[in-house]
Amino acid sequence: MNAAAVTAIIVTYNTGVRLKECLYALAADPEVSASVIVDNGNPAAMRTWLDAFVAERGDFQLLRPSENLGFGRAVNVGVQQVQTEHILVLNPDAVLRWNSVCQMQATAEPLARPWIVGGRIFNLQGHEERGARRKQLTLWRALTRVVGWNTWTLESQAPPTEPVAMPVISGAFFLTSKASFDLLGGFDERYFLHVEDIDLCRRCRQMGGQVMYDPRAGALHYGATSDAPSQVVARYKADSLALYFRTYAKGPFGKLFVALAIPLIQLATRIRGR
Repeated sequence: MNAAAVTAIIVTYNTGVRLKECLYALAADPEVSASVIVDNGNPAAMRTWLDAFVAERGDFQLLRPSENLGFGRAVNVGVQQVQTEHILVLNPDAVLRWNSVCQMQATAEPLARPWIVGGRIFNLQGHEERGARRKQLTLWRALTRVVGWNTWTLESQAPPTEPVAMPVISGAFFLTSKASFDLLGGFDERYFLHVEDIDLCRRCRQMGGQVMYDPRAGALHYGATSDAPSQVVARYKADSLALYFRTYAKGPFGKLFVALAIPLIQLATRIRGR
């Protein structure tokens, strides 16, 4: 297989010093052809560092919107600059493991568009983090999480050793093609933060595309590096969950059930974020 060129998209907002590790790893990875950084907002010292970092490298581009665009919209803006066939979306507090891109590309090679390939996300102890493997999000699964019963994410189950179809992968680390992303219309920009990846995977499958999880690809995720207030993040997540369920509710009874359940899900989400 002749590997397609890949552009990484990194959206950063008050990420902290882990952003430097993320970018140095991308700069050193021979499988990443170019990178686009979307600076949604960082302290002055980090902005100065980013300016200098990008100025020294012709394969990095820095975009500074006039406001915090949120995650999905910022990715969409970054993708507009992409000239390569493939796109790698990576969290700014994640470090890409070498040889991951080629593994994901090999998984994607036989797939019809649109396609999305996610990889394994692990912490400093090497343990798989929550979210990289998920079932489709339903109201039942959201409600069971409210009471502490996880019927949705799969990190507690034995991991696969080969690429497998997966209803939902994580927006923190995935590969897709520019053509696939364009077919999907990018991320739904109504989601400011959280759930936009769940929505993207659902639309991909609804269009007859494929979502895959490749355990051979990996990224170390530090997590919780942004100084964004947890209550603010929880509010965005709660609002995104409400939007998702309203969007996909079917029939009058389904819409009624959603209307009754959303306040409970929002309240529980915000409480956990305190």
